[in-house]
Amino acid sequence: MLELSQAHKDKLNADLQQVIHDAEEVLKVMAGQTGQEAEKLRSRMESRLQQARQDLKRLQLQASEQVRHACHSTDEFVHDHPWAAAGAAAGLGLLMGMLVARR
Repeated sequence: MLELSQAHKDKLNADLQQVIHDAEEVLKVMAGQTGQEAEKLRSRMESRLQQARQDLKRLQLQASEQVRHACHSTDEFVHDHPWAAAGAAAGLGLLMGMLVARR
């Protein structure tokens, strides 16, 4: 399975939300249109909109599950290796302090 970075997931999420919003607007505009072709198009768009909503919900659930897993893994690591975690936190704090002090 292809792993997406958080930035890519956020962009995909935003893009999907925009597509859903645009499709809803088109459906509102087309509500007054009549005819067999307009009905087919409305039906097809509603179906795709429903699929996009499901995909977005699945993506959000998947992202939250990955965050939960990362938090659990971090918690286990800190409990199993407290001194290493403290050392890493101290080193990161020192590095950030040096960077801030340079400005």
